[in-house]
Amino acid sequence: MIQQTKSSPSHKQVWALAGPIIISNLSIPLVGAVDTAVVGHLPGPEAIGAVALGALIFSFLFWGFGFLKMGTTGFIAQAYGANNEQLLLDTLSRVILLALGLGVVSILVSYPIIQFALYLLNGTPAVEALTANYAHIRIWSAPATLSTYVFTGVFIGMHNTKRVLIILLVLNISNILLDLIFVIGFKMGVEGVAFATLIAEYLAAACGFFMLREPIKKALARFSWKIILERQALTRLLSANSDIFVRTLCLVFSLSYFTALSTGMGEVVLAANAILLHLQSIMAYALDGFAHAAEALTGSAYGARKRNAFVRSVKMTSLWAFGFSVLISAIYLFFGEAILGLFTNIDDVLVTAKTYLPWMIIAPIVSIWSFQLDGIFIGASYTKEMRNAMLVSMLIYLALLQWLVPQWGNHGLFLGLSLFMLIRALTLGFYYPRIVRAIGD
Repeated sequence: MIQQTKSSPSHKQVWALAGPIIISNLSIPLVGAVDTAVVGHLPGPEAIGAVALGALIFSFLFWGFGFLKMGTTGFIAQAYGANNEQLLLDTLSRVILLALGLGVVSILVSYPIIQFALYLLNGTPAVEALTANYAHIRIWSAPATLSTYVFTGVFIGMHNTKRVLIILLVLNISNILLDLIFVIGFKMGVEGVAFATLIAEYLAAACGFFMLREPIKKALARFSWKIILERQALTRLLSANSDIFVRTLCLVFSLSYFTALSTGMGEVVLAANAILLHLQSIMAYALDGFAHAAEALTGSAYGARKRNAFVRSVKMTSLWAFGFSVLISAIYLFFGEAILGLFTNIDDVLVTAKTYLPWMIIAPIVSIWSFQLDGIFIGASYTKEMRNAMLVSMLIYLALLQWLVPQWGNHGLFLGLSLFMLIRALTLGFYYPRIVRAIGD
């Protein structure tokens, strides 16, 4: 099951890992874009706001469990680099059980969380009612969603990003098709968007289980609760996952606070910002392809204790990532207004979105450094440092918004988001030399 790769990564290897991730990741925000587009042509801005707030709620419920992907990638990549199949199989068993368990718990505690989230977001009554309908349907996808996180982490860690591409294409293409069927065909509105996502998540999870059937069979053949609950391994896994959970929760809260402040600026600004954040999301998912390549390559080099391979992986993935960020900025510069027109035909929303489009043009070049450092730290499993850096970044970001938003309104809000990305890179960069020193010569 484990096949060794070159000790020194090449440009071809970077693209072999990043390419499928870029393609598959671009399909993720495309789903959100289609969600917004299909409801964006319904009367009024309420449906756009409801889908935006519904997605925001699941940023807390699901993205908070992003450690299932990120933590898994680091541990699997290091086992892969060390050629330790036994460790890889034991890790696979632990993370699958953890994902399924957390999925069931998410369903059980969802009602009070959804109600509390609606209270905090404080949308208009019409938006809140639609958002609640969306959330109470989509929550049933939790076990499938979290399992897909695990499968993604496993395949990235094993340098098999083509299978990640297959899983995410199944998820997102089916989601888009079901969106069109339920919303356009059956006129189900916001509820149709939720049902489309629910069904698509289970199709993707089934695909992941199928492609991992051989490793899962091997893991089941040696399955033992004594092995799964082995104290040192379990403590290391839970410790790393708790660090990433805190880090991810801080990130999601920071982005959610952006949307929460948008709600106080009226339905038109909320809808415009939701559309612009789709451009931010498209950019982030595209650039994450190189961050995931960094996770796999640096994780394997770190597990094999090969310092030169580690440093070369960092340089090569970051170089390609920067070049790609410039390309995305150019696309937004020349085609941004046309892209906005695909999201909505509501004049007020479109005019407002165009006003703040320049922030999306600079976003790729500003954000790329924090994305790459995230990938490096995940690969090396330096999760405590990731947690600390994010906590500091979030606190500075929240403090800045208290001054920027009253001074410059929505422009201040977007300036705060840009500064947040830069601060994340600076705080992670402070810890980076520790990783290199730990590898040795």
